[in-house]
Amino acid sequence: MQRNWFLGDLLAQLFDRPDQIRGKDDDRSITQLCEALLSAEGEVSGFKLASTVLDRYRSLSDEDRVSFFQYLNEELDIDAEQVANVAGQYAKDRNIDAFNALSAAAEPRRQELLRRLNQPTGATQDLVAMRVDLLTLLKTHPDLRRTDFDFVHLLRSWFNRGFLVLKQISWDTPARILDKIVAYEAVHQISDLEDLRRRLYPPDRRCFAFFHPSMPDEPLIFVEVALTGTVPVSIDDVLSEERDPLEASLAKVAVFYSISNCQKGLAGISFGNLLIKQVVAELARDVPSVQTFVTLSPIPGFTRWLETQNDHEVYGQIANAILAGAAPAEDLRAMAARYLLTAKREDGVPVDPVARFHLGNGAEVHDVHTNADTSRNGMAQSYGTMVNYLYDLKLTEQNHEDFVVHSRIAASRLVHSLASAELITKPKETPA
Repeated sequence: MQRNWFLGDLLAQLFDRPDQIRGKDDDRSITQLCEALLSAEGEVSGFKLASTVLDRYRSLSDEDRVSFFQYLNEELDIDAEQVANVAGQYAKDRNIDAFNALSAAAEPRRQELLRRLNQPTGATQDLVAMRVDLLTLLKTHPDLRRTDFDFVHLLRSWFNRGFLVLKQISWDTPARILDKIVAYEAVHQISDLEDLRRRLYPPDRRCFAFFHPSMPDEPLIFVEVALTGTVPVSIDDVLSEERDPLEASLAKVAVFYSISNCQKGLAGISFGNLLIKQVVAELARDVPSVQTFVTLSPIPGFTRWLETQNDHEVYGQIANAILAGAAPAEDLRAMAARYLLTAKREDGVPVDPVARFHLGNGAEVHDVHTNADTSRNGMAQSYGTMVNYLYDLKLTEQNHEDFVVHSRIAASRLVHSLASAELITKPKETPA
């Protein structure tokens, strides 16, 4: 892992610019400051103007923030008539001048504004926080999606793989980052420092996170890994206080049991696929005894799906029995397999968001377990069922292509058998 720290330090120096004196005495409005930043004045004193705009934004009221985003959306939008005119010119004569004119006209001015705002130290984190506000406003102002499109376009380029730094999180990691791991854990809550220690310190536990040089103390996404002798069937066993740690050299399986995205402002910008692939490479190098890479994943949409099956001719009785807590484990497991393989959206991909993530990464549905997560959340979202997704390194690329191109779900023979197994709970007979 040390080789990544050197790259991270080097990139951090490249991104770390001297802090500029902010123009706190500048009495222009925030929109006037933005126009100045986009002008020749901005080219001369961009750091100072950008810092002033970002400072001013932080002090805006909720109402004024709406106005600010509406300014970005309307006043800094593309001129459709101009685009049409220059596109016509380019269609007639594809010279470099016509191409440049078309490129300039087709880019909204707000993209250039966001680029210029991203000059001072810490500006990237400010812009990520700004998008959190924008995402909240989209619920009541859907027209602002044009502006959000430009945020995503730029954030994807700023947070591309070339700038991401993988670091292992250990018990020796600075406390300011460990605090973030506790706060951002989104799958299995970390209850206290001792719980955190159990996930980081033993020889059979690992945690890896992606960082960006402009946000060195803010993990973007992290994954928690358990090294085990066999594929686990219960998160309760993985996180048990009573378990005996395993020497890493004896491990045969690496279990990704929690993946947490940390930055709401980076929603829609995927790091998970890259993270898993790089962590697999790290583990394969550092723990060569590990030959199997699986997840132990929640099934967050299972209960909601069961609630839609109440009146199903075949599944209604079984669904109601599960919802009432009266179904045998065999039926619960079989119905979970049916859900994972057959419950799909209109576009043909699975309803379950975790399934979409792992199948899109090239994993296969490997096995389903009941009584696997007895926490309040686990019981509420899936009646305690969990699923293993298997990452077979020889098949991930083909599985990924089959899923993306054909919406084909890779699954083990066991899961296919579960999904077609005869159910113990029988549907009620309809009176003749």
